[in-house]
Amino acid sequence: MATPLQKRKLMGDINVVPYIDVMLVLLVIFMVTAPLLTQGIEVDLPKANSEPIKEVPNHQPLVLSVDATGNLYINVGDNEDEPTTGKDVVARVGAVLRNRPDTPILVKADRAVPYGHVVGAMVLLQQGGAQSIGFVTDPLDSYPIPE
Repeated sequence: MATPLQKRKLMGDINVVPYIDVMLVLLVIFMVTAPLLTQGIEVDLPKANSEPIKEVPNHQPLVLSVDATGNLYINVGDNEDEPTTGKDVVARVGAVLRNRPDTPILVKADRAVPYGHVVGAMVLLQQGGAQSIGFVTDPLDSYPIPE
């Protein structure tokens, strides 16, 4: 008969099963949340047959989006998915270009937006210090070109 003071033999192995369970739960959480992290403004881009803009390494481009109603959205700062004012666009662009002057500046405008709104957005970017501005378009697949 064993006495209560008898010592047990120590186990030298680590039980990894709980760690595997935690890892699998975290994996599932990240797989579900990763597609939800992509943010952006829904814009129906015009189609064009153009070459892609060369990317600057380690720099995310500054994108000013203009939706179908003419609202402005900028991908810098807080509340990227909320409309912003022209004064805020000028301030944010100026701040980004003071820190990283080689940041690419892009305009992403809905094709239903009047041309005047796009020009107004470009003027705001120039007031913020942008020297070169590119346009974001969709590739020209089978889009009919007006004659």
